[in-house]
Amino acid sequence: MSKVEIFHRLHRRQAADDPLVLPGPWDAASARVFAEAGYPALATPSAGVAASLGHEDGQTPADEMFAAVARITRAVDVPVSADVEGGYGLAPKELVERLLEAGAVGCNLEDSNGGVLKDPHQHAEWLAEVRYAAGGDLFVNARIDTFLHGDGDPEQAIERAALYTAAGADCVYPITAPADVLPLLRSGIHGPVNMIAQVGTGPSPAELGELGATRVTFGPWLQRRAAAILHELIQEMG
Repeated sequence: MSKVEIFHRLHRRQAADDPLVLPGPWDAASARVFAEAGYPALATPSAGVAASLGHEDGQTPADEMFAAVARITRAVDVPVSADVEGGYGLAPKELVERLLEAGAVGCNLEDSNGGVLKDPHQHAEWLAEVRYAAGGDLFVNARIDTFLHGDGDPEQAIERAALYTAAGADCVYPITAPADVLPLLRSGIHGPVNMIAQVGTGPSPAELGELGATRVTFGPWLQRRAAAILHELIQEMG
């Protein structure tokens, strides 16, 4: 079974309180830590990778992002999905080729640009082109930014999800959606739903699973938590 087939299978939940939990490595060393801890797959966060490369979130050059993803995929044997933001202006065919060359089995693709939501119909057409170029070689996670950059209307998120899944997205990701609206989103979305969790605050992955999340990721929070721990170690050294 190929890594992308394994990744697809991992999204078939066995129990409501057992969502797929995907830690977010920001470099090869953190990827090895997560893989050695027993996680069956990983999902890179663009903000965490950006920080590790010395960039602000959203400012990482495409070549640097793909190179970072390649270092992570080479470091571990488990499937790795890559957050490639809005696709860096690449044509769908080139975007898919570069993801596959980097060893990724999936990708996050967001539906906003510079903090402004994209037209959902045009974005769905672009996602369909990505799907066509990828065939079955990539798991496409379509990020929905209505809670991050829009008015937070759950119905609008559901409408975007319908367009994106019809275009071939394998999963949708209503980033920063409040946990209390997750049951409503779940009732209107057909297919896997990705939710974000923060370590030590808010609902746990199991609780998000009970509310309807198929998979749980952490965005940049693990990288930021690691940086905070490093600051504490420095203080102890002084």
